[in-house]
Amino acid sequence: MSIENLIENVDSQIIKIRTKSLDVSFNELYDMYQNKELIIAPDYQRLFRWEEEKQSRFVESLVLEMPVPPIFVIETENGVYELIDGLQRISSYLHFRGEHLGETEDEEDKKDDFLVLQGCDIVNDLNGLTFDELPKALQIKIKRSFVRMEVIKKESEPSLKYHMFKRLNTGGELLAAQEIRNCTIRLLGSEGIGFLEECSKNEDFKSVIRRIGEEKRMTKYDQELILRFFAIKNDIENYKYPVTEYLTRYLEKITTGEVSLEFDKEKAVFEQTFKFINDNWGETAFSGKTANGTIRNEFVLYYFDGITVSTALLIERVMASGCDKMVVEAVNQIKDGAELQSYKTGSVNGVKTRIKLFTEGVAAVLDGR
Repeated sequence: MSIENLIENVDSQIIKIRTKSLDVSFNELYDMYQNKELIIAPDYQRLFRWEEEKQSRFVESLVLEMPVPPIFVIETENGVYELIDGLQRISSYLHFRGEHLGETEDEEDKKDDFLVLQGCDIVNDLNGLTFDELPKALQIKIKRSFVRMEVIKKESEPSLKYHMFKRLNTGGELLAAQEIRNCTIRLLGSEGIGFLEECSKNEDFKSVIRRIGEEKRMTKYDQELILRFFAIKNDIENYKYPVTEYLTRYLEKITTGEVSLEFDKEKAVFEQTFKFINDNWGETAFSGKTANGTIRNEFVLYYFDGITVSTALLIERVMASGCDKMVVEAVNQIKDGAELQSYKTGSVNGVKTRIKLFTEGVAAVLDGR
């Protein structure tokens, strides 16, 4: 590509994004949120994790007129703004004003959830106070604090909005990869994320991954496992390590239709696969053994890859064969065998080889070898 063509290509992308900048007060943002003119998507709200001390210090910075980094919003077709960067700052202010951003449905809990300042280390006298307990002058000062709002206008190319979100959104915290995917991918469409969410409700799946723990489920790791299952099953040739970008790219492709996924058919395979695994192993399916043969209380990812994908690839033959016990014995032999231990990593070779080991082992039983 020539220099001229490169410059022209860059310019053509730039003109697809339309932006404007506004200086808005936090009181205006509060009013916009209450009037549903500023939307924080439900998935995005669940990422609000600043501890109350950190929220309090942000409020303290407003009192002290410290500069605040800009926030970014997307303008929707009806003129409503959707927040895409600045969650922690906006949510801290809303919490101080009594807006509940958690998951409770209890209206009384929501109404009484005012932030009580704590951990303010410059103006210690702020500690222990709510917004209503501040002197009127400080209430006004905080309300009138301004922040720059960068608006990505509705005329912008939707896919470029998505890529901007991916680059901007860190949430100010270390977020799990699937949490970020769930927020960002919706700018391209909801079908892919909706499919993962639907599959995550399957009782057999929930049973066999129980050992990942509640904390990981809270960060959508269960949905990441489902995404991993479908990506490796259907797109192994494009697998790349590290896996995070590979999974994100696969979800982008099935969301935009770049890769066609027969959702109903794939869901049926998913359900059959995890029913077979649950019926035969339960929650120990992806756990290893100690030297004396005791099953460890653990979840091992390389067992998950090998067992789920190989089973899914052969599930129709497995269901029709009537030799479940022999299939289970074959899988257990590979799982406990020495050869698999050489292919535990997330490298391309590691993933492909462990799936091959399990698939060939199960196929040999089905072929009567």
